[in-house]
Amino acid sequence: MKIRVRVNGEEREDDVPPRLLLVHWLRENLSLTGTHIGCETSICGACTVHLDGEPVKSCTLFAVQADGRELTTIEGLAGADGALHPVQVGFWEQHGLQCGYCTPGMIMSCAALLARSPRPGDAEIRHALEGNVCRCTGYQQIVDAVQHAARIVRGEA
Repeated sequence: MKIRVRVNGEEREDDVPPRLLLVHWLRENLSLTGTHIGCETSICGACTVHLDGEPVKSCTLFAVQADGRELTTIEGLAGADGALHPVQVGFWEQHGLQCGYCTPGMIMSCAALLARSPRPGDAEIRHALEGNVCRCTGYQQIVDAVQHAARIVRGEA
């Protein structure tokens, strides 16, 4: 099937099998390997991307379901000038990662949270991250990283 998707601000067209998972299309066809494959059952959240601004798990969607839509991956989250997104800065400055495998999905989920709620409480952050699993860290540093990012977004950091 022919699809046309705006990926990270760029129009992309491709012929894909109807049952090709979105995560595989991103990684194999577009070489956007920042979207990680973890569980392929929507449990871990490592494959989280934004589809029309909402966080979705790309391991449970077919590429054809993105046809005609706007898709943002971790590679497209930074500004056009290369400046990191506030959540990326927060994770870096507050040590919100260890091995980094879950990090792209965590960042995508948190960026969506901050887009709708620039002053989230800890409970709201933890709720936004319920679909993301980290096997390395305690989640407190991740929560701290998102709070730091929120302060950046609000111009307080």
